[in-house]
Amino acid sequence: MSSKLTERQQQVLDCIREFQSDTGMAPTRAEIADRMGFQSKNAASDHLRALERKGYIKLHSDRSRGIQLLDNAYWSDEELPIVGKVAAGVPIEAIENVERTVPVPQGLFKQRPTYLLKVQGDSMIDAGIFDGDLIAVRKSNVARSGEIVVARIDEEVTVKTLRLNKSSATLLPANEAYEPIKVPADQLVIEGIFVGLIRDPNSF
Repeated sequence: MSSKLTERQQQVLDCIREFQSDTGMAPTRAEIADRMGFQSKNAASDHLRALERKGYIKLHSDRSRGIQLLDNAYWSDEELPIVGKVAAGVPIEAIENVERTVPVPQGLFKQRPTYLLKVQGDSMIDAGIFDGDLIAVRKSNVARSGEIVVARIDEEVTVKTLRLNKSSATLLPANEAYEPIKVPADQLVIEGIFVGLIRDPNSF
């Protein structure tokens, strides 16, 4: 029987699934370390051993890509919380309470989301994200340049495309009517990464 994963273990498992979906093969420890931002392969190995102990993967030491996903690694139907609202325009104060939970069909999203957030505003319409959409978010405090993220700035949250520079970060809208938001890198807090959306929340 599988055990509950820590947040980091879930991220490593998602990384393995995403890599295998993209390439058709399992990642090496070095590739996991690179994608996850670990300083060494040993950190990846520690998480892999934990995933094996908890019944999500099987490790084959005689292969360089010896990570086998077990049945428990493929998520099934589950209830996901709808958490407040996220501004897709001018950032608004975050609403932390869970409004309700909804069933999410198996395989609806490529990566496993942690929660759903309501979008308010039109600054991301050119990216196909409209006012009233529910966006699926995978909780993470790190993101790559070019990813659509949920970011917190001074206790407010917004959804934008992230562009990273050496000492600053820019949150880019997908609507010419809005200006980019530039902040010092050390003042930007990533709350999660966009993994998909539900166009008609009333279907729930």
